[in-house]
Amino acid sequence: MNRVVQEGLLPASQPVRADIGPGLSVVIPMRDEAASVTELLDGCARTAAETGRFEICVTDDGSKDGTGEVLRDYARNHPELDMTIVTLPASAGQSAAVHEAVKVARGRVICTLDGDGQNPPSEISRLVAPLLDPAAPDDLGLVAGQRVGRKDTASKRIASKLANRIRGWVLRDGTRDTGCGLKAFRRDAYLALPYFNHMHRFLPALFKRDGWEIALVDVAHAPRVAGRSKYNNFQRAIVGATDLVGVAWLIRRRKKIDRAAIGVTRTGRSEP
Repeated sequence: MNRVVQEGLLPASQPVRADIGPGLSVVIPMRDEAASVTELLDGCARTAAETGRFEICVTDDGSKDGTGEVLRDYARNHPELDMTIVTLPASAGQSAAVHEAVKVARGRVICTLDGDGQNPPSEISRLVAPLLDPAAPDDLGLVAGQRVGRKDTASKRIASKLANRIRGWVLRDGTRDTGCGLKAFRRDAYLALPYFNHMHRFLPALFKRDGWEIALVDVAHAPRVAGRSKYNNFQRAIVGATDLVGVAWLIRRRKKIDRAAIGVTRTGRSEP
């Protein structure tokens, strides 16, 4: 069953029942990536099927190249696929695009990957396996991919490496590559994080801030074969510096509570 959600009509986020709906939601933000849609979604569906019941949630982030039309055509041509398309009237950025899709997603576990085709869908099953495992630790909140053998330009690789070193030194988040779009996490834990623009670059630090354990997985990286990057190195540096200060403040101001020591008592009747 396919769903199309327009911005402004998004339902409020609701808790996900474990006994119904897909166990996994694959979330993809897309902006002007029409040429990547078919191959990327084919790969996601093929790999996600290995994990059990799943859905694909794509946000069209104000695209002007017909990405939305290609997505809707794909959904019509694959009625067997559980797919949701969130349409934003203007570009709101990657963090907003991911956040809106996660809000309407129905899976207990979310797996994100970029819409440019550089994150191989074949990595999905490796990322989500620790979270979907019935024996998974209760405090595991995030499995973050770390790119190896990056297929970007030399200038982009150097800038990213420098930015990651500075971020790691300031935040002590224990990961060398927070810019990788391949991440798997608990939906409820993600929606409880402080939401702000560019938060997708700081998920390991934010999950740790809330008391969750994180796991790191090395993942492959593919060259971009269509479209173009939405940011240059200067833009990343400017917003990254400001965001880094803000995230460091959020971490320092967090009230630490032992999650295992929290008690909840409920009385009366409630609907299942």
